[in-house]
Amino acid sequence: MSNRLKEQSSPYLVQHAENPVDWFPWGEEAFRKAEAEDKPIFLSIGYSTCHWCHVMAHESFEDRKTADILNQYFVSIKVDREERPDIDSVYMSVCQELTGSGGWPMSIFMTAQQKPFYAGTYFPPERRAGMIGFRELLLAIVRQWKEDKAGLLESAEQILSQISQPGHKEEGVISQGLPHRAAELFAAGFDERYGGFGAAPKFPTPHNLLFLILYARTEADREEAALALRQVRKTLEQMRRGGIFDHIGFGFSRYSTDRFYLVPHFEKMLYDNALLILAYAVAYKATADPVFLDTAEKTAEYILREMTAPEGGFYSAQDADSEGVEGSYYLWEYEEICRVLGKERGAEFCRGFGITEHGNFEGKNIANLLGGGEIGDQYEKERRQLYEYRKTRFRLHLDDKILTAWNSLMIWALTVLYRISGNQQYLLAAEKAQQFIEKNLAEGDILYVSSRKGVRSVKGFLDEYAFYAAALISLHDVTAKAGYLDRAQQICRQAVEQFLDREGGGYFLYGAENGDLITRPKETYDGAVPSGNSVMAYCLVRLAQMGDREEFRELAEQQLACLSAEAKEYPAGRSVFLIALLIHRHPPERITAVLSEGDCLEEILSNLPFYAEVKVLYRPTGQYRLLNGKTTYYVCRNHVCLPPTNRLSELMDFTTS
Repeated sequence: MSNRLKEQSSPYLVQHAENPVDWFPWGEEAFRKAEAEDKPIFLSIGYSTCHWCHVMAHESFEDRKTADILNQYFVSIKVDREERPDIDSVYMSVCQELTGSGGWPMSIFMTAQQKPFYAGTYFPPERRAGMIGFRELLLAIVRQWKEDKAGLLESAEQILSQISQPGHKEEGVISQGLPHRAAELFAAGFDERYGGFGAAPKFPTPHNLLFLILYARTEADREEAALALRQVRKTLEQMRRGGIFDHIGFGFSRYSTDRFYLVPHFEKMLYDNALLILAYAVAYKATADPVFLDTAEKTAEYILREMTAPEGGFYSAQDADSEGVEGSYYLWEYEEICRVLGKERGAEFCRGFGITEHGNFEGKNIANLLGGGEIGDQYEKERRQLYEYRKTRFRLHLDDKILTAWNSLMIWALTVLYRISGNQQYLLAAEKAQQFIEKNLAEGDILYVSSRKGVRSVKGFLDEYAFYAAALISLHDVTAKAGYLDRAQQICRQAVEQFLDREGGGYFLYGAENGDLITRPKETYDGAVPSGNSVMAYCLVRLAQMGDREEFRELAEQQLACLSAEAKEYPAGRSVFLIALLIHRHPPERITAVLSEGDCLEEILSNLPFYAEVKVLYRPTGQYRLLNGKTTYYVCRNHVCLPPTNRLSELMDFTTS
């Protein structure tokens, strides 16, 4: 018998619709029931491709005995963290405050007034390895609710007081030393042997690499620049060689469980792949290493082939689990490959991709190039055969909701890849996704979080507005269409109206169009995805520079000052803010390219510097004329303009100095 989640749009909630647990979606019905029946609330937060969410669901939420306890003594609420980042943020801060860490599934116990008194993540069904069993925990909370409810309520008030402490507001000044300090921190944590930063697990965090590329170009001395680019190159090459990259079907998994990038957590997320396309594309522009462009394009191929809806939006994720086993879809046996490819060619493929008879992961194999094999297409025919064979195994679960924020990241990535590669299919895909957002996820200047099967979810939060504005700015960068810039300005103005903290500075996660929670978070730290505050800083700086608008200049400087104070203790945790700060300090070159007849826009864009604001004219004007009848470039930087030139080499000498 189905519960109340059956009619929900979220794939994660629908996954739990047949549980014996009497789940409620987040809403007043659940809170009223808890208050009327004097019951605590069990809040479970996760997402549809989360491995440990699946494990806890199978062990506990599908178990009748556990469900009976929950149904008798609790009101149980399920939340998809990707549709409700506001709820996730509030209670993640609780979990981290109480346990010192966080993650998903998140398990929160709270009052009908949404005040938490106990928190954790995954709990096994029975006591194991020092972890309390979930049923044991439930019964302990039931006893305390009956015998010492006042103590739980007092605990809830103390927790609420702790997480509601207002941050100390410092009078903002834009700090000049933060980029250098961040570069020092990255250098100190860099893994010289295997790439990446820190110990396992290793997350890609491509925005950190983007910062290092820009820092090397703008502010680093020769030695610092070489160090920063070495960190970028080693990390990107190691990830491409490792099992975190799917060598058969392309695209990147969520993160590496080891320091070598061999064994991934196998789920594939849209946002990771978007940010990695950005990082590899920009790294190619900075280093001219063809492997980086190849990796960006192969990742884009995966997205356009497997993660794109017919209407143009991009799906959210593919699951790590296959038939209840994490990663089994991606694993290979030596004999299996020889059977598919033939003994001789199969053995050669296995040698190239580190596949052995005894295996490199739990008796099976993750294809990789960590042994030093050449990165190239010499096995393209065999790869295609294995890809088609792999599709016959079983179907991976696809989280097919379309998220405004993550789609905006992919639009941003594809427009940059178009600019660098000159391949128009990336621009067409980006523009089609933008049209999907306008048709399905926007109502005037109001954005929505997600859409699935024609149903929109809740109104958007800061990330939706900041990320979408960044996507629109990037579309304007490569098309020079005024409509994209106008729309970016509208979206940013709406973000200011809804989310700006006019007293404390910065932007709240949720705003005037959203409901109230027990606290109002303001996220400034860049995690797996950059924070909305960091991306707002980037958008405001770019808009201020595009047309010298005073409105956005003041907002940009306020935001940079606010985030300078936030970043003081650990600037390496706010890379996108640092990117905005570097762009503010080193405004992009303004390049006007006047195309002569017969010249190709894509070729011109791919040869122009990445870090530049480009305007393309398809015919001469009174101010911008053709020199010698050829495509002509007019370049200005720091209020200084060069004479017009036909030679890109002269332009490159100027812009990379």
